[in-house]
Parts: sequence; structure tokens; C-alpha cells
Amino acid sequence: MKSGYVKMFIVWSLVAVLLVSCGGEKYEPVAVNEAVDKCDICNMQVNDDGYATQLITEEGKVYKFDDIGCMNEWKIKYGTDEIINEFVRDQKTREWVRADKAYYAYDPSFKSPMAYGLISFIDKQSAEQYISQQGVGILMSWSDLSTHTWDRSKGSRHMKMGIHDERAHDEYHALDNRDNRS
Repeated sequence: MKSGYVKMFIVWSLVAVLLVSCGGEKYEPVAVNEAVDKCDICNMQVNDDGYATQLITEEGKVYKFDDIGCMNEWKIKYGTDEIINEFVRDQKTREWVRADKAYYAYDPSFKSPMAYGLISFIDKQSAEQYISQQGVGILMSWSDLSTHTWDRSKGSRHMKMGIHDERAHDEYHALDNRDNRS
């Protein structure tokens, strides 16, 4: 009789564990829809490419960005307390990678949508290979990004608009945001 209660307890415990694990929120990346997705900071189109990033809040809200630098700007503006997960794309395979598990190659000359010069990779070897192929750059981890300067390359062309300086970028976005309110 006693072993029947033990078996019943074990079965119900397993059922409870399964119910809890199945009912939880999934904080996974979502697909990019180039026709409608705009960066939540600069309002530019988010391309389904190796530069796309996204973060997910506790409420399950997904914020998409066209450049990892824009994702960083969002975190500065809104804070990080509500963020559950952050994702970047592997530059080569375009696979989503948890941002804290990725490796990064940085150099001001590296082209990225908003000229932050930071490229993400699924593993250290891929990032090192990219740096070697480019002949410049430094390898960075997620923890290194906390002390990164996040400066945009002043001499670099903005990949989507050909913008050459911060003032032109800010003026463009002021006009773009004004047009979106009407």
C-alpha cells in the first residue's frame, strides 16, 4: 500500500513539472519581416541579415533593431531591468545567437547599418577568422561590450542612406519621425 502512494506521488510530481515547463513563456527570437519591421531606435528598415538584433522583455514584447548599436541605445534609453533575452545574428549563417553567448569583431572601418562597426558571430573562431581576413579589428565578448565606447564611425558611410556625419543622421531621423506622426 505504501509503495502505491510513493508511485502516485512520483507520477503527480512528474506531471506537475511537465505542466510548469510547458506553460512558461518562450523568450525566443522571432522572424524578421522586412516589409514591416523597423528599428525601434532609428526607425530604419530591419533587414533579415547578419546585422539584425532583438531583445525581449518580461512581458514578451520583442524589440527589433537594424544594428547592435541601436539595441545598445535602446537599453541606455529604457534600461535593462525588464529585458529577459537579447539576440544577435551570426554574420555568416544568419542564425540567431543569444547575445551573451556570441563573440564580436570590432573596428571603426567595419561596415554596419548604423556605422557602429561591430559584427556578431556564433563562436570565437568565426570572429577571429573574420578579423584575420579583414586585417584589422579586435575580438570582443559580451562582457567586453559593457565597457565599449559605442561610437559611430565618423568617416564611414551609413550603409542605407549614405549619411556622413551625426548631424545629418539626426536631421534625417527628425524628419522621418515627424513624417511618421502625421
